[in-house]
Amino acid sequence: MRTLVTRLRLRPWAAAALAAFSAVGLLLYAVVSAPPSRAADAACRVDYTVNQWSGGYTAAIKLTNLGPAVNGWRLTWTYGGDQKVTSAWSATAAQSGQAVTVTNAAWNGALATGGSADFGVQGTFQSANPTPTDFALNGVACGGTTTPTDPGTPTTPPPTTPPTTPPPSGDCGSAVVCSGFEDQSGSTPSGAWQFVAPDCQGAGTVTVDTAVAHSGGKSMRVDGKAGYCNHAFVATTANLASVGPMYVRMWVRHTTALPAAHVSFVSMPDSSQAGKALRVGGQNGALQWNREIDDATLPAQSPTGVALSRPLPTGSWQCLRFAVNTSNGNLDTWLGDQQVPGLHADGVPTADIDQQWLARTTPPRPTSLRLGWESYGVGDDTLWFDDVAVGSAPIGC
Repeated sequence: MRTLVTRLRLRPWAAAALAAFSAVGLLLYAVVSAPPSRAADAACRVDYTVNQWSGGYTAAIKLTNLGPAVNGWRLTWTYGGDQKVTSAWSATAAQSGQAVTVTNAAWNGALATGGSADFGVQGTFQSANPTPTDFALNGVACGGTTTPTDPGTPTTPPPTTPPTTPPPSGDCGSAVVCSGFEDQSGSTPSGAWQFVAPDCQGAGTVTVDTAVAHSGGKSMRVDGKAGYCNHAFVATTANLASVGPMYVRMWVRHTTALPAAHVSFVSMPDSSQAGKALRVGGQNGALQWNREIDDATLPAQSPTGVALSRPLPTGSWQCLRFAVNTSNGNLDTWLGDQQVPGLHADGVPTADIDQQWLARTTPPRPTSLRLGWESYGVGDDTLWFDDVAVGSAPIGC
């Protein structure tokens, strides 16, 4: 039976590689092309970039037309494993057995000679996820060749309008908050950063660390403890109530993989929730947003929702960025240079991902930023934060 796959409502540039392989975050780049049987077969070139984790994958695909101009394209291939396509972006996908057919969206069907289209698919697999090799464009086998993508320089996704991709520079620019904690003296947070314990305080601590830092010689260390009454955060004293839209960039390093139970390590008091918090943390081993007033999560904690998130890699510094649109409530989240699709909200409901989140329509209005650890059950962790920035324009890593 031929099964149509619902198109995932993501921005076109969200087809960028989203990596998490067994919580290690290994990117598998593969550029493939079938050898031509004759000159006329060289109809296209396909760059097929795979990003996979346990039981799931995404494939960012660039189709380049090497033949005559076409107005409407159909790309086919055959999977060699047990892959099942579950969704697609910037295209429509259908699968029958191992055969996959992807057709153009309304806006990217015209391909001049040398023209290209960027799109992608997401799917699941049980035992194997080999890269397909028998691509064909409108029934003609692909025979172009190309240089494999350098793993050190991932392809940059096309920007949306208005652009939301932060600039490549790590400079804070005109950010309201721009701190590497180098002005801290002693081991206790002071000055522009103060220790806070929302709701209740226990054994969790925050200290200025001079042994571990992303840049410079200092960072904020959080020894997070399990249990509801162990809240421990360091909060900026800057008033962020007038910053909108809000862009946040931080470098975070943590020790223990995110647990199955709910935890938070970013907490922002939100005036739209009467001071309750808009939070970033984890559940079921992956990153998530949480809204305190109704305990909604983004993504939903369904298998589909969790599969669209990513774990937070341990033992290394990670650049975490997010954007909060204080006018319409839209959210975007990036880990490094890659958008996390499950932590994206654009106001359009997507089954098993964001209906719960979109049930509340009041846009968030964060007034401060707190970094630390808050556990609602099990889950100790030691974290470090460094090079933190908050502003009304995108901030790069």
